[in-house]
Amino acid sequence: MSNPEPGDSATPKRSRIRVWLPPAVVVSLLMALLATMYLAYVVDPSKHLHGFPIALVNQDTGDTLAGQPANVGKQISDALVQQVPSDKIDLRVLGINAAQQQLTSGNVYGAIVIPSDFTKRLGIFATAGVIPGDVSQPMITVYTNPRTGSFSPQVVQSVAGSALAQANTTVGDQLTKAVLAQLQSAGGTPAPQLTGLSKLMLAKPIEVSVVPFRPLPAGTGGGLTAFFYTMMVLLAGFTGAMVINGMVDSSLGFAPTEFGPWYLHYPASPISRLNTLLLKWAVITGVAPVASGIFMAIGHGLGMPIDRPLMLFLYSTFAIVAVGVTALSIVSALGTLGLLVNLILFIVLGLPSSGGTIPIEAIPKSVARLADFEPMHQVYLGIRSILYFNADGSAGLSRAVWMTLLGLAIGLTLGAVVTRYYDRKELHRAPSTPRA
Repeated sequence: MSNPEPGDSATPKRSRIRVWLPPAVVVSLLMALLATMYLAYVVDPSKHLHGFPIALVNQDTGDTLAGQPANVGKQISDALVQQVPSDKIDLRVLGINAAQQQLTSGNVYGAIVIPSDFTKRLGIFATAGVIPGDVSQPMITVYTNPRTGSFSPQVVQSVAGSALAQANTTVGDQLTKAVLAQLQSAGGTPAPQLTGLSKLMLAKPIEVSVVPFRPLPAGTGGGLTAFFYTMMVLLAGFTGAMVINGMVDSSLGFAPTEFGPWYLHYPASPISRLNTLLLKWAVITGVAPVASGIFMAIGHGLGMPIDRPLMLFLYSTFAIVAVGVTALSIVSALGTLGLLVNLILFIVLGLPSSGGTIPIEAIPKSVARLADFEPMHQVYLGIRSILYFNADGSAGLSRAVWMTLLGLAIGLTLGAVVTRYYDRKELHRAPSTPRA
């Protein structure tokens, strides 16, 4: 038996390493990116607050308190502006009409509203501490905006609750001192006394009422249906494009077709890269309205409220086409690598920056910057506006339409230019000739 040549064992070893090492490295890096993106935005949203918009409305007209003119509503409003960290919360001092408009369009996540008779009610409440009679606590209303997402009301309640608790203590101290001073100056035999219950009530005189602004109807999943509908649209475009890409390539003979143990590989068709891509674009364009209609029919059957069905159908179809065309163009330009690029672009980076579960203003800034161009965030704004905000353009629909149009234009240009270049360079899709 002859001894093997020195290179005989090394070559198979290198071949085996080439088979398992690249996939292992790619999968490991992809999982590291996945864990970083998903866990970074969900671990501690309150830590990452930046520019979280909340409206502050002071309607208090003021009154006489302890014999002196006062406007406690303005005092609280000014204190909130100073105390609430501006790097975390975008506290917008607005009139009631402007605040309602921004709540209606989803431009603020909540509002703190001080009523017009706030100081007057404080005076009545203080008097009731020593004079019998019916009385109610002065109230400040905190409006949440559940249509902006399921998590944003929690942030609004937390921020407003913390800020107003401090204001409640400060006003309580002032009110208690004013009442005690009035009792001492009143004199009398026996001298009027402030009961323990009155002291307790005066220490925390303000009642904070949390009320949802335009509550969501049943069948909206607490504000999550817009996010999951967005997911369906993105997957229809992305996954649909990958399925179409593989099946068309198999039919044209550029890739084998396998069904279980059966293997079939047609002869390659004499068709250019550009025409192949045009064929795939045509298929995804035809499938998009079918998928959009299926989504709507199933949603309606499950009881999901759809007030603007035509708008939802048209925009969903448009978004599916835009995502599908772009995904197909990326694969046509990059080949197998395009599958990984599409996965990262549309899913891995898209989910944490979508704003569908946690507001953009409550995730790390590095992730939030992705929302400027990530397809999932743009589509989410459009779907949310149609489902929850009556298709209001200022609620995100206008931005969604223009950004989706831009994405479609980029996809069409990328695919057409690259495949045309490959064809002109005669880089045909044909098996390479093995070396002799």
